[in-house]
Amino acid sequence: MKPPGKLAGPRLRKLGSLLLNVAVIAGVFAAVSAFQARNMLAADRQPAPELQLVTLEGTPYALADLPARPVLIYFFAPWCRVCAASADNLTRLRGLREADRLEILTVALDWQSVGELQAYAARHELNVPVLLGNADVARDWHVYAFPTYYVLDSEQRVVRRDIGYSTQLGLWWRSWAVD
Repeated sequence: MKPPGKLAGPRLRKLGSLLLNVAVIAGVFAAVSAFQARNMLAADRQPAPELQLVTLEGTPYALADLPARPVLIYFFAPWCRVCAASADNLTRLRGLREADRLEILTVALDWQSVGELQAYAARHELNVPVLLGNADVARDWHVYAFPTYYVLDSEQRVVRRDIGYSTQLGLWWRSWAVD
């Protein structure tokens, strides 16, 4: 039988190695995220750009006309597989967050026809407004990849941002405790 002190050395080395691996993975993830977000709007409470578009149903929609509440804006392209994978999370988020506590908008970019967007919205059972965006919107909002997310506070200032897939929990986390 080995003395207790002899067993602690290998266990500590394994734990140290595990912690080092976790730190390296977290560091790489943080660096990649920072690199991806380098051209996005700053999340420093600057006012969000104007967003005045038409919905998929043909109704005018203006961000400036919304009541004071946080807003999650999800920019997507209907051909984007990552967008398709995360779109269902928006529907589930709508079930977790009441509309009077969080406005959730989707903005279609790089689309070919309204029919394409209608099929996308139906396929993903989107229960949030789908706005018909264009290249000017993409430029103003610094959308260079899909999906892109922005979270605005109740004064429509950018407080969070991200690019790529997000889980339902990730979306909830980004939109939680905004004000």
